Amino acid sequence: MFDLIITGASIVDGSGSPAYVGDIALEGDRIVAVGKVPETDGRRVIRAEGLIACPGFVDGHSHSDYFLLLNPGAESAVRQGVTTEIGGNCGYAAAPIWGEWREERARTCRELYGLDHEWQRVQEYFQRLSTETVSINFGLLLGHNTIRGSVMGGAARAPDAAEMETMIRAVRQGMQEGAMGLSTGLIYAPACFAQPEELVALARVTCEEGGVLTCHMRSEGEGLLEAIREILDVAREADVPLQISHLKTSGERNWGKLSEALHLIEEAQAQGQDVTADRYPYTASNTQLQAVMPSWALEGRREEQVAQLRDPGVRDRLRLELADKRWDQIMIAEVTREENKRFEGMRVNQAAALAGKEPVQFVCTLLVEEEARVDAIFFTMSEENLERILTRPYVMVASDSGTRAHVGPLSRGRPHPRTFGTFPRVLGAYVREKQLLELPTAIRRMTFDPCRRFGLKSRGLVAAGCYADLVLFAPDTVRDRSSYEDPIQYPDGIRYVLVNGMITVEEGEHTGVRAGRVLRSSGPSTE
Repeated sequence: MFDLIITGASIVDGSGSPAYVGDIALEGDRIVAVGKVPETDGRRVIRAEGLIACPGFVDGHSHSDYFLLLNPGAESAVRQGVTTEIGGNCGYAAAPIWGEWREERARTCRELYGLDHEWQRVQEYFQRLSTETVSINFGLLLGHNTIRGSVMGGAARAPDAAEMETMIRAVRQGMQEGAMGLSTGLIYAPACFAQPEELVALARVTCEEGGVLTCHMRSEGEGLLEAIREILDVAREADVPLQISHLKTSGERNWGKLSEALHLIEEAQAQGQDVTADRYPYTASNTQLQAVMPSWALEGRREEQVAQLRDPGVRDRLRLELADKRWDQIMIAEVTREENKRFEGMRVNQAAALAGKEPVQFVCTLLVEEEARVDAIFFTMSEENLERILTRPYVMVASDSGTRAHVGPLSRGRPHPRTFGTFPRVLGAYVREKQLLELPTAIRRMTFDPCRRFGLKSRGLVAAGCYADLVLFAPDTVRDRSSYEDPIQYPDGIRYVLVNGMITVEEGEHTGVRAGRVLRSSGPSTE
């Protein structure tokens, strides 16, 4: 007898092949048969006529490192069909982290969430995550920014020989403890102070240990083309597989750069480089409000950055440098202090007017009051460009978000709607309605492609022997419901989600099951 049989589903197996009607038999955490399986052979049967059965969605660009400890149920992820996330993106990871950088991170976790941050190494973080037990599988990238901050603080200079060696050791040790690669966020401090030589040295070690380099590039707007050339050169010199994070053209005057950006990537591929990218299906981005600041204002520890924002001379300089900033395109998404909650959901120009300040003065004051803990949404992208990016064969779907919920500390603020709706949005808006992608292609971009990129073996396909990470959804009704104004809304049409063979979502509701696992890299390929 099989533990579970799913009968009569339209199976889209993740390979890109057309759908076919069949049954899926599960035993323990594995798929053991696909084809025609008698119902009488199952201890439990799910009749799935009219539903699509496909591999669980794999979110290769996640920021759930800490959120999974606060919300092990991972509601916003698993209820949209995500069964696996890869965290540690944009250069910031939960581990490894040590020294003053860890102390500051621990203080933030304690103050905002009451979360104990006792770990330093990757294996210690993995142990904590395993002890917690979570509802999705989770793999980790090492964070360049986090490692650099642990070694050098916020120093705006190149590392000396000893510091460089310490970073190299941290990367090698983290990879050997199971990380899947190295991520860097070159638009953020302190990685914004790193030169290509530093990146090459760390990426080379990552490659030696079988990992991939992911990059939030130095610019996604004015300096987009230069940023692409830089990271392609780094990856080429280090001979490391490269994943460009959330490929975009930010700012209307940069929208016309997309053709050249795609040409640079595809030319590198034609010359033999292993280059892929990811993208979320929305035209607004989401990061810290502090990202509007020039790099000179990001030097030092957070308290030092905040302190200089009190200086009238610094504010005058910022007023000049940020004179052309479109404050009407930036929405305040989340703050920490009760007296500033009134600004959540407002554009910066509106919030500044309400506060009786001009925008730069308001932003500086808000960042000081919030100790630079302000989340913002930036409306700077083109729908036409988004659709062109999504159709490129090397672009995977990813959310660039951390898992949230409708209750508890992770229900605060107005998170980006991608947090709740990324994968159903692709299926509803870009497959069914706009017919931008064929369903098997979209499913492959959300399942097998990221599994292959991050070395996740026996996942991402509906095939005998693979882990039973599965989604059953209604193709005619699946859609995202989350919006910028009302983001905490779960999607329609996601009927069942299985993680490692366990039913975690049933008829759209979380069952409370926490069958996720920590996924560790198996090291360098021997193929």
